[in-house]
Amino acid sequence: MRSLRDKRVLITGGAGFIGSHLAEAVLGEGAERLIIADNFFVGKPENLNNIKNRPDVVIYKEDAADLHAMEAIVRKEQVQVVYNMATMALNYSFFNPHTAYMVNVRIADTLAHLLRNGEFETLIHMSSSEAYGTALYAPMDEDHPLNPTTPYAAGKAAADLLIKSFSNLYDLDAVIIRPFNNYGPRQNIDGPLAGIIPAAARRILRGEKPVVQGDGLQTRDYIYISDTVRGLISAYNRDIRAEVINLGSGIEHRIIDIIEVICDFLGYKGGVEFQPERNSDVKRLCASSEKAKSLLGFEPDIRFEDGIEITLDWYVNKIKDEEE
Repeated sequence: MRSLRDKRVLITGGAGFIGSHLAEAVLGEGAERLIIADNFFVGKPENLNNIKNRPDVVIYKEDAADLHAMEAIVRKEQVQVVYNMATMALNYSFFNPHTAYMVNVRIADTLAHLLRNGEFETLIHMSSSEAYGTALYAPMDEDHPLNPTTPYAAGKAAADLLIKSFSNLYDLDAVIIRPFNNYGPRQNIDGPLAGIIPAAARRILRGEKPVVQGDGLQTRDYIYISDTVRGLISAYNRDIRAEVINLGSGIEHRIIDIIEVICDFLGYKGGVEFQPERNSDVKRLCASSEKAKSLLGFEPDIRFEDGIEITLDWYVNKIKDEEE
């Protein structure tokens, strides 16, 4: 076992939903210094309110795909461990497909280059279950074929292959974590990049109908943010190399059922607006986390029924604060 205690840790995309929760956890592990690089396209400064004034935290407004910027940060801060959380949201694929793909590949290329050159020691790379596409069998293990159906997902798959190839060829200290559907406080609630849960909550709280694209029978495997973060921390502590590891619950939830849970929690009875199915939408996701259990000692702690209540409470309070 190793530890993040006294380490100098860089999180790309550290102001995002997952990245900001990870940032707090890294500090909780006793890191000597936390460095955040984020261009704030998706990430938000307020996500860092709990930690931004700490003397052991530094924040750079930089693009993680910029090789020279990242090289300068890594050298100046004497970074030892990098968590790559930077990306564009899945929905970005539907109006800017080229960038949705390329951003994932360029960031992976930048970090693989720096790792190979010895600029830092360890890379924990965040992938996505979207790289698998619709389940050919379930639960989906790490040997499931990659069949990405959107440019975002294709970029994630390509980034994974790039990092795995560098890791194998040059014996680099890198691991790929592939979470399924994350949810929890701080997930993007505004605009076209919002996830299903926050988007539905926002519409209901505004007096609008929640939207379901397609028939709502698509399934997702939801994992609460604190469980995802715990898996990411374990990936470093357990000293895992050259592996791809799923994080998920192994429980499928239909989209229409998720919307009903949100409606019930918020006391909403106004019905649902069905819209045409999105092109290339994934039909089914359900994770096998046996590898995570074996290598990381990981099993989810938070039941969906509990996590969704915590999440919706947070959204209700956030929207109330915005309106005051």
